Amino acid sequence: MTTLAPTSEVTPPDTASAGLSFGLSSDQRLIVQTVREFCQAKIAPLSAEYDRSGEYPREQLRGLAELGLLGATVPEAWGGAGLDSVTYALCLEEISAADASVAVIVSVQNGLPEQMLLGYGTDAQRQRYLRPLATGEALGAFCLTESSSGSDAASLRLKATRDGEGWILDGSKSWITSGNQADIYLVMARTGGAGARGVSCFIVERGAPGLSSGKPEEKLGLHAAHTTTVSFDSVRVPADSMLGQEGQGLSIALSCLDAGRIGIAMQATGIARAAFEHAARYALSREQFGRPIAENQGVSFKIADMAARIEGARLVALKAAWLKDVGQPYGREASIAKLLASETAVDVTREAIQVFGGNGYSREYPVERLYRDAKITEIYEGTSEIQRVVISRSVFAEFGG
Repeated sequence: MTTLAPTSEVTPPDTASAGLSFGLSSDQRLIVQTVREFCQAKIAPLSAEYDRSGEYPREQLRGLAELGLLGATVPEAWGGAGLDSVTYALCLEEISAADASVAVIVSVQNGLPEQMLLGYGTDAQRQRYLRPLATGEALGAFCLTESSSGSDAASLRLKATRDGEGWILDGSKSWITSGNQADIYLVMARTGGAGARGVSCFIVERGAPGLSSGKPEEKLGLHAAHTTTVSFDSVRVPADSMLGQEGQGLSIALSCLDAGRIGIAMQATGIARAAFEHAARYALSREQFGRPIAENQGVSFKIADMAARIEGARLVALKAAWLKDVGQPYGREASIAKLLASETAVDVTREAIQVFGGNGYSREYPVERLYRDAKITEIYEGTSEIQRVVISRSVFAEFGG
């Protein structure tokens, strides 16, 4: 399988005078088409089976790694595909439309461990950890959430204590994507006093003595994307395992969450698009009262609303990705994109079930799975309520608040 070629380097334009282009280059179209064909051939046909069995999608991830999508935006110098953020976002939509479980694993790997290592790691750390993540030889996990600290990340309790030239980690993390599958863990731990400035980030390798994971959580959706607790029982790590500076951990994590939120927005858009496409086809084929239900205004208006909301969600997410590419602040836009896209996914999948009627409630049809998968996009990597906090603070700051 051929690895995707990197897209042309993006040069930051003069944003005060430059116009936006809504077209894709020939390279971008080719890449997205290649990913779509792979996903529809290798991922979509197995999505229902993996949802039922809860099997971790190793084979699908290997195929995506061969395409370069486990290190999509990592520069080629560090083993990645060197894609721009817009192209990667569109690829993530294609993966999600095929199977959201696979998409969240890809999104977490690209948006958090890799971006943190790329932005804050030493060359030695990038060589040892980023390169295998980008090539797909290793899987990464981002360990921030704890049972008592979710949205209030600064209150985390996992403790790192100095021990000679290294550190000893004690505590546990909750709701960690690929927690039982990862090879490299980026762990937020308290090295100082209370609050954000007392948190540092450590790199922990699979197999470290005292590191363990729980069984996969029994979740509403995303059954193939394993989510577990990760426990640290006197896990010793060397001094050079710290990412960035002491006390910088939470700021590193939060800076990379913006990129992760674009990923979740495109995951939600992909879920919504899949449900919309299923509903539109069903409306054309299903007959009631002697005609296709697509001819009923009550159904056709639902389809129209789905199309409009998906288009809007996608455009906002792509704007955030474009801002990232051209080196402009994009945190507010990333939060807006995640908020709109996640709520669109939940609403569109619910309405898709309504179009299917009783059949939509059956596992024989895909829309009930898409409905279950959609809900989590309103929760992880910052709940909808947290996104509203971020957005409102940004708005009030513009007005001198």
